[in-house]
Amino acid sequence: MSGDAGCKGGMEEAETVNERETLQRKKNAILVDGVILNGPVADSKAGEKFVEEASKIIMEEVIKKAADVTEKVCEWQPPEKLKALLDLDLKDTGETHQRLLQLCQDVIRFSVKTNHPRFFNQLYAGIDYYSLVARFITEALNPSVYTYEVSPVFLLVEEAVLKKMIEFIGWEEGDGIFNPGGSVSNMYAMNLARYKYCPDIKEKGLSGMPRLVVFTSEECHYSVKKAASFLGIGTQNIYFIKSDERGKMIPEELEKQVQRARKEGAAPFFVSATSGTTVLGAFDPLDEIADICERYDLWLHVDASWGGSALLSRKHRKLLHGVHRANSVAWNPHKMLMAGIQCCALLVKDSSGLLKRCYSAKASYLFQQDKFYDVNYDTGDKSIQCSRRADAFKFWMTWKALGTAGLEERVNRALALARYLVDEIKKRDGFQLLLEPEYANICFWYIPPRLRNMERGPEFWEQLHQVAPIIKERMMKKGSMMLGYQPHCGKVNFFRQVIISPQVSREDMDFLLDEINLLGQDL
Repeated sequence: MSGDAGCKGGMEEAETVNERETLQRKKNAILVDGVILNGPVADSKAGEKFVEEASKIIMEEVIKKAADVTEKVCEWQPPEKLKALLDLDLKDTGETHQRLLQLCQDVIRFSVKTNHPRFFNQLYAGIDYYSLVARFITEALNPSVYTYEVSPVFLLVEEAVLKKMIEFIGWEEGDGIFNPGGSVSNMYAMNLARYKYCPDIKEKGLSGMPRLVVFTSEECHYSVKKAASFLGIGTQNIYFIKSDERGKMIPEELEKQVQRARKEGAAPFFVSATSGTTVLGAFDPLDEIADICERYDLWLHVDASWGGSALLSRKHRKLLHGVHRANSVAWNPHKMLMAGIQCCALLVKDSSGLLKRCYSAKASYLFQQDKFYDVNYDTGDKSIQCSRRADAFKFWMTWKALGTAGLEERVNRALALARYLVDEIKKRDGFQLLLEPEYANICFWYIPPRLRNMERGPEFWEQLHQVAPIIKERMMKKGSMMLGYQPHCGKVNFFRQVIISPQVSREDMDFLLDEINLLGQDL
């Protein structure tokens, strides 16, 4: 018998065995409501094969191309065309694995490559390979981090990471929880401060409460407004404090507004300072703000979602001087430290259990007190969520891989590249800084040749306002890079370049300025 014939005979024999097994299962079937309950329904072998083949696509099309500047950042398509290209309709019958693999390729092709060295659009970028593997692990294990019995490893990891972050803030002890975004961390902090101010609100609600007032700068993240709205405090009860020309809260103005609120008979209780504002990258003067908070017995929260990672740099941690005096801090390692979206911690100075007292609901089916292990490890009751992702694991894996020294180098290199770009902007005709940056946000105008000799009057600014959106459109349709722009505080549209990824080089900074000039010189 030839080898081919032997192989064919073996396959036929295997098929016969499978058929016999199928018939036997049907013969011995147990039916409930017409459904056969014998054996698993899912085809594990087919599923494993699909995962294996999809993983190859991810490796080839995402990971291996992550640092390749010759690849497009995005392949722009208008919404209606993209809907047709992706075949988004959900049907009664399932698709073949081959079709699903093609859909995987299409999704990757038409998605923005945020790991590309020339993606500068947001306050996150690049690819951290260690965090990525951690994400693969948690997606495969599908844990929910609320009790030790179902998530022993990830609860211990979160505890270790929070402890280290608390150490870098400068507290001797504290508490914390990982949340789905810095916006949620800010809301947690506001609610926690309110609970501390009037604990009865947890059970009795808002009725009978005084008019509570929140203070934050004009440059704060919009999540402060959303938190006040969501918590029933009301956006009209946010007193926005004037900022200086660099975007920093003016402490004297804060004190004036606190005194004003008191005279009005309101109840000031919460100040949200910012370390690393979204647009300008400004850091509020925390020591002076802390003095006022202590004087008037106000909770000081620091939104360091963006700027908190500077704490890991001995050179740049002075940007957050005084942060140890805060009652709570929001810090997002998924930004500068590239831990992967989302990875966001709320850190609290109180270590008496305030966080748990505020948020605990004591669900008896989860948080039984007579378990066979130490139930203090069941930390999920400190969260407003039930199911919660193992976000700390991503940061832990990166920190393990790079060490504190490697994370510090990541921060230092990003800010050194920012300084290089600033120096290049100053040398080039047609580029103008809004202000000298103190962090990784570089804000500048590109002035096309046609406008360079025009008087800086209303017509000049009106025409300059139209330049950045057109250049943005051109770069996205070309796929060469992505860079954000915005108007801000009375200033017309300008570019905001953000440097994060260690895959970014000096050559990418030069390309950025050359490409803007190329795309905009005819405007």
